[in-house]
Amino acid sequence: MNKILATLTELYESDTPRAHRFRYVLLSLDVVTLLFLIVSTFFHGNDFIEFIDIIFGLYVAIDYGARFAISPKKVSFTISPLNIFDLAVILSFLAPLIGENLAFLRAARVVRLLRSYVLVKRLREDFTFFQKNEDIILSITNLMLFIFVMTQLVYVTQVDTNPNIKHFVDAMYFTVTTLTTTGFGDITLNGSTGKAISILIMIFGVSLFIRLIQTVFRPQKVRFPCPQCGLYLHDQDAVHCKACGNILNIPDEGRL
Repeated sequence: MNKILATLTELYESDTPRAHRFRYVLLSLDVVTLLFLIVSTFFHGNDFIEFIDIIFGLYVAIDYGARFAISPKKVSFTISPLNIFDLAVILSFLAPLIGENLAFLRAARVVRLLRSYVLVKRLREDFTFFQKNEDIILSITNLMLFIFVMTQLVYVTQVDTNPNIKHFVDAMYFTVTTLTTTGFGDITLNGSTGKAISILIMIFGVSLFIRLIQTVFRPQKVRFPCPQCGLYLHDQDAVHCKACGNILNIPDEGRL
């Protein structure tokens, strides 16, 4: 048992090449889970889709169990918001086994991708393109994640009651038109819950969209830790650290 725990600790937390490959595999499986969630909306109620749900649920449960086993602080792990979402995801995937309709939990599945953000450091080291465009990539990721979560929320709350929402594309169409304040009006959400969701999309979505625009058009920062005070972000033409005044010797490859 100790050997198994040592191996899991290495794979999930160490800096070895095998651990990096393992975490990239986990990231790939999270993306596959996301894609499956989209595709499954076109086969609502299909028995085969429910069978695949169970397979994904077992994968998430095994991953959760492995991380719980190597966690030195079990209570903190259990009450962590992302791990609570993981439990909701597991319950959602395994719902067919207990005969419950837990479709409302399916919007929580995508939150597993948030855990993949721990790979940012490794992505920065492995891919020069990511290093140079990290702010833009993360801003786009945050916006896309918000759109997906809102789209899934629209879908699971409207699919059985709103004749205009039949699958994921219908829900995404409404989400994007609401986010951009285009509002064609051909699809609207039913009831007070639908209105509340629309308000959330407009308020938070527009904020994220503006953040993305600012990231794209503002001057990019250079990532270079100041030897004196440790300030990490500097202007493109910085010669002195704006925090402590120390002279910076930023290499040319560090500037875009």
